[in-house]
Amino acid sequence: MLRNREVQYLLLVMCSISLVSIGLVWFYFSFMSALFIFITAVLLIGTSILFTRWRYKEIEKLSSYLRKISSGDFSLDVRDNHEGELSILKNDIYKVTLMLSEQGVNLQQDKIQLTDAISDISHQLKTPLTSMVVMADLLSDAKLNETKRTEFTKNIRIQLERIDWLVSSLLKLSKIDAGTIQFKQDTVVVKDMIRKSIEPISIPIDIKQQTVEIKGHDTVSFYGDFNWTVEAMVNILKNCVEHTQEGGVISLTFSENTLFTEIVIKDDGTGILKEDIPYIFKRFYKGKNAGEESIGIGLAMAYSIITSQNGDIQVESVEGKGTQFRIKFYKHTI
Repeated sequence: MLRNREVQYLLLVMCSISLVSIGLVWFYFSFMSALFIFITAVLLIGTSILFTRWRYKEIEKLSSYLRKISSGDFSLDVRDNHEGELSILKNDIYKVTLMLSEQGVNLQQDKIQLTDAISDISHQLKTPLTSMVVMADLLSDAKLNETKRTEFTKNIRIQLERIDWLVSSLLKLSKIDAGTIQFKQDTVVVKDMIRKSIEPISIPIDIKQQTVEIKGHDTVSFYGDFNWTVEAMVNILKNCVEHTQEGGVISLTFSENTLFTEIVIKDDGTGILKEDIPYIFKRFYKGKNAGEESIGIGLAMAYSIITSQNGDIQVESVEGKGTQFRIKFYKHTI
């Protein structure tokens, strides 16, 4: 402590003031008065030294505490309920410790999720790649008949399209999660957006002879990004088409009020198991009723797109009777 220049300067100033005061009192008054000033000065300087030493010990404890925090030990509690600057500093340090602890837990969870995601992606890519390698080897056989050659070529193209969709979807999801996508705030007319969303899946709908019913006023709208919302809707509708039997009905109704614009998508398909409902918007999650070709990324993307636009999506389903997606885009309030 005494090696600290600040403490040395403080003691030097205090001693100098004390000596000058003692000398002046002795010269102008008496020896006893000077002795009293001397004793008082010694007590004050001694008290100051003891107080400074105590503060040094407290600061040393805080330094040790911070070193433990930097090594990853967040279990210590440095708080106290006393008044003073050190108490305020201790409480602030404890708050920062809690924040760092939470961030550490979140970071660990992110690492686990990233590891799981990489594992899922590897699995999703491995299956079509293995299939294409086998078919490519078979295509190299000169004795292979033309029918099989055409079939293998078609299958390879299908697998390549699947890989392309998977990689493209993952890139989009990554951009959304990273916050690098700037969603537009344009007036989106719901009826136009729904019609645009149905176009990419019109062929599967025709093949399965399904009926699509659209109900709502032409003026219903919300503020958002037209193209990204279409992307979300396509993924939801694709899920409905896949899980609805031939000749089934998919209905879309929309309305708005002073608080939000609501879109309800309902099908009369196989439905979702009760235990799967809490997880259907999780990335790479595949419910028990999911098809073999399902990857478990479409609904996750739809959820990210909708919630990133001041929206919300909920699902209700009864196994064997159908599923209902309820989407709300909340209006901005001033």
